[in-house]
Amino acid sequence: MPAVERHGSGGPWEARIGYSRVVRAGAHVWVAGCTAATDDGAVLGGADIAAQTAAALDAIERALAQVGASLADVVRTRIFVTDIERWEEAGRAHGARFADVRPVSTMVEVARLIDPRLLVEIEADAYVAGEA
Repeated sequence: MPAVERHGSGGPWEARIGYSRVVRAGAHVWVAGCTAATDDGAVLGGADIAAQTAAALDAIERALAQVGASLADVVRTRIFVTDIERWEEAGRAHGARFADVRPVSTMVEVARLIDPRLLVEIEADAYVAGEA
């Protein structure tokens, strides 16, 4: 394994902005903010923040798999929502995926995301136990 492994998702913003979807250095893995946006510009889940949260977590899961990690390895998430009044909807969707993992997590309200249809963006950090 290279000292630092970097992968993209093929999403439209990565090359323009200059970032990787997932980076792994030894046992440590970082996943960039994931949303419900698709490569063709659609937004999965429409105005349903729980569905968008699930779609963002699906994207995180795919990114983790690229570097041999899984949701079970996640130690921290950061959840950015555009309407904190809807925290519980997003939180339930997060909890459905992480009920047994229980990473540390932060949820904050932001003024807006890169596309006004997006309601939630999630970052994840993981640690792959037994890896150096």
